[in-house]
Amino acid sequence: MKNNRRDFLKLAGLAGIGLTGSAVLPGIGTAHAAGIPDNLLQQAQQARKQRFNMCGYAAPKIDTVRIGYVGLGNRGGAAVERITWLQGIEIKALCDIRPEKIAEAKKRIANSGYHPHEYTGSADAWKKMCERDDIDLIYIATPWELHTPIAVYAMEHGKHVATEIPAAYTLEDCWRLVETSERTRKHCVMLENCCYDFFELLTLNMARQGFFGEIIHCEGAYIHDIFESMFDRTKRYDNWRLRENAKHNGNLYPTHGLGPVCQVLNINRGDSMEYLVSVSSNDFMMHDRAVELAAKDNFFQQFTNAHFRGNMNVSTIRTRKGKTIMVQHDVTSPRPYSRIHLVSGTKATAQKYPLPARIATSHEGWLNDADFKKLEEQYMPAIVRKVGEMAKQVGGHGGMDFMMDWRLIDCLRNGLPMDMDVYDAATWSAVWPLSEWSVGHRSNSIDVPDFTGGSWKKNQPVDISLAQGGTTGVVNKR
Repeated sequence: MKNNRRDFLKLAGLAGIGLTGSAVLPGIGTAHAAGIPDNLLQQAQQARKQRFNMCGYAAPKIDTVRIGYVGLGNRGGAAVERITWLQGIEIKALCDIRPEKIAEAKKRIANSGYHPHEYTGSADAWKKMCERDDIDLIYIATPWELHTPIAVYAMEHGKHVATEIPAAYTLEDCWRLVETSERTRKHCVMLENCCYDFFELLTLNMARQGFFGEIIHCEGAYIHDIFESMFDRTKRYDNWRLRENAKHNGNLYPTHGLGPVCQVLNINRGDSMEYLVSVSSNDFMMHDRAVELAAKDNFFQQFTNAHFRGNMNVSTIRTRKGKTIMVQHDVTSPRPYSRIHLVSGTKATAQKYPLPARIATSHEGWLNDADFKKLEEQYMPAIVRKVGEMAKQVGGHGGMDFMMDWRLIDCLRNGLPMDMDVYDAATWSAVWPLSEWSVGHRSNSIDVPDFTGGSWKKNQPVDISLAQGGTTGVVNKR
């Protein structure tokens, strides 16, 4: 009896850490079939010593930032045009596997005075661009799978990097970005434009000044119906986004909602993510559409046996200081667009999406418009006061794209630390593979790696004061 009891307790303990079979812990055996690396749990738990702290690092000033762009589709083409509003830059090179996209981008900047070199014709033409010695910054707007390889290669060739989201979608690649950035002392900035939206910046400044009291809980999301466009063969090169949705099941696009609330919570700068749990619904739409389209177009036959990710994913993160974050992902359901952006503290609450921005200081309801406007004026961040109106004129998701680019270039030109460093790029991006592991293991919890190597305890919050810098001018095109 004693031996049986001892064996039972041993099995119970093993089940608690996920080392027994699926009969004891249902769902634990699904990871390999889902394409999740067998060692991802070990990767999540491993600790690595920081080689050099890139948080707060000020690289040498660059008077004129010379830029090379790779990927000139939806995001890249607009980014090339948008940067021409800024002084202190030079567009040196454009790269895309499709020469017609380079031609379109050059047409958009025909009156700018820039005559960039072209790189095209092969899948790795970007390497030649990265090898040039007259480029300071590589701006990446390619399909997701290329973000890390290009970023690593560019940093190894002496370039700072700005990459579209996510920066990586495996933990191994998250670590590659961190290690390369630390070794080369080159910035790796993830272009999370939502951190520069007006309400997100407002709530960040309010949090800095204690308006919310102690932050308890935050929420973010990417709820955006792009269902039809993912199946549209004219929208994205080789339907790359559809392919990613057919291979993975988790939160495949976490950073729009996650990035702004991580800054509010000082993640990697005073607090740190500790662990995550994630759950996904079934797919009720994508497989059916693939079968429907395959009957008319043989191209979609390759997707008829795919295991598409669930329509809705909900992931919850706990920080080391006991705060919580909920982040959602749904890009197929016919729901109104929402990033949620909720900040809940001991003194006040703020929320935007799907309804307009609002603030409350008690349970009795939201503040009226007049009181909201007073707070908006009182807590308006310095960057909005400086370039907010110009950003609205230039556009790019209402102006946040322009403010993101302006801040990136201004930091490089003034030798200032980045608002979003490589640890943010790695941590925010890591939610994808971690959520995928959790979904594949019956929503068990998984640790979030500390990419800062413990330096989060001493790293300072993002400086949003513009006490330094702010010298980058804007071209008057009117």
